[in-house]
Amino acid sequence: MKYRKLTDCCEFISDGDHLPPPKSTDGIPFITISNITGENKISFEDTMFVPKSYYDKLSETKKVRKGDILYSVVGSFGKPVYVDFEMPVVFQRHIAILRPKSDVNGKFLYYTMLNPQFYRMVDKLAIGCSQRTVTLDTLRNIEVNLPDKGIQDKMVGILSLIDEKIDINNNINDNLEQQAKLLYDYWFTQFDFPDESGKPYRSSGGKMVWNEQLKRDIPSGWKVIPFLEVASWESNSQPPKSEFIYEPQEGYVRFIQNRDYESNTHITYIPLTKNLSIVDRFDILMDKYGDAGAVRYGIEGAFNVALGKICVHNQNYREYIRSFLSSDGIYNFLHNSCMASTRASLNESNLAILNIPIPDEKLILGYEKILCKMRLSILKNNDETQKLIDLRDWLLPMLMNGQATIND
Repeated sequence: MKYRKLTDCCEFISDGDHLPPPKSTDGIPFITISNITGENKISFEDTMFVPKSYYDKLSETKKVRKGDILYSVVGSFGKPVYVDFEMPVVFQRHIAILRPKSDVNGKFLYYTMLNPQFYRMVDKLAIGCSQRTVTLDTLRNIEVNLPDKGIQDKMVGILSLIDEKIDINNNINDNLEQQAKLLYDYWFTQFDFPDESGKPYRSSGGKMVWNEQLKRDIPSGWKVIPFLEVASWESNSQPPKSEFIYEPQEGYVRFIQNRDYESNTHITYIPLTKNLSIVDRFDILMDKYGDAGAVRYGIEGAFNVALGKICVHNQNYREYIRSFLSSDGIYNFLHNSCMASTRASLNESNLAILNIPIPDEKLILGYEKILCKMRLSILKNNDETQKLIDLRDWLLPMLMNGQATIND
């Protein structure tokens, strides 16, 4: 084993073009930090584009190719991505690019930079307050433990197997979330829930009546009430950062931050006090800033000031209300109404504008039963995924220091 600076491991370490790129309706995808997912991959949804003529004029140190590593260095810093695709893309200046040398397995370097130990080291070196930054010089001078290429390849082989299982779990959960979304749309937007004969209600001629509040037809017998009659809004307090700790300890509770729903890598704990509001894994939280209106669940603990809790009055309605708030129309309405204000922050006044259709009790209970099974499956997969992530993060340093070995 030997230590080498990152700059000695790479042909170059650079960042994106510092000038604002020209925009285009098509062309070459332009990657920003928001395109880096919680699974450390690039999402090409909602990407901007730049003209190919702009791309062609860029130096090679600002063009991505397969085998490179991208690493966020400003704001939400510390997110590595291993480039496993072959297509031209460019990226913003808040992202660094590392091109490993021939004696360095790029994916091994990616796993090194993904490990929590590396993040903690970078976190100490970041500068600034509101927009913390890891400078390129800082990144270049970080030393990493680099075994011989053959050992790197073997380690990558093991860690990649763990990642493959993580990807399978994530894909299963994506499919379950999509199924839940489709079922809500079919039953409560198209109104083709099963009627008394098991046939789709509206398509089979079920009676519809005009509702003035929603400005649309709804099934006969349904009512429409203000959203705040079925749920209320709750905010939380939080201690100063000086009281944060990063390992579980008696008298402390998990501190849920928005970023935790993208990545469970940087877990924080705060002192447990009677003033804190605690949520379980099924409770509904909602982003107040940034992606305002995004619905969250799945983590138990005390939520930070950037999140709000939706307190459902009747727990038999929880999945229906979660789906209602997650629907595209409601999310877009809340997000846009919040962002249109001078201070972009979601609060109870945004929810007070909403009206919610209330189906009959039998239909609600049937929907709740189906969705609860889906939520349990999703959370079970999340638990398994987290164990795999913990194993991967534990295994790399153990292999590096010789406490674990690889048999041929």
